[in-house]
Amino acid sequence: MNRTEKEAFVGELSQSLHSAKTLVVAHYRGLTVKQLSALRRTMRAEGGHVQVAKNRLAKLAFKGTPFEQLNALMTGPTILAYAKDELAPTRVAQKFADANEAMQILGGMMDGKMLSKAEVKLYASLPSLNELRGKLVGLLQAPGAQLARVTRAYADKAA
Repeated sequence: MNRTEKEAFVGELSQSLHSAKTLVVAHYRGLTVKQLSALRRTMRAEGGHVQVAKNRLAKLAFKGTPFEQLNALMTGPTILAYAKDELAPTRVAQKFADANEAMQILGGMMDGKMLSKAEVKLYASLPSLNELRGKLVGLLQAPGAQLARVTRAYADKAA
């Protein structure tokens, strides 16, 4: 990469990171191109991005974004997983890391808060917003459905 390509890359990455709410940093040494492509496809399906970047360029892209504190994690061959959705990067990265020992999550950041490896795993285990909505609707409908069953049972008994 020449200087202009590097500047363009840093600008694009910085612009993408400004709109991201969550970023996960992981080591990817030992992953094949096929595995990285699968990770990118999965993340894209969730509305996120996966970026392999030189640490020096990533640190430059972090300047002026909420992710400046992640500079300490940028050592070795790192990969960045980020998205506008708060949980998508943690969920996809953790699921992929569980399936592939070569990928090791280092940490991340969500809404201005640094995340440890354990916290990334914790957030990855949380249900998605749609799953929570479904559970809430089920909980709200349960009392009405139970009342209908009880009254129908009495009506059947009387008949």
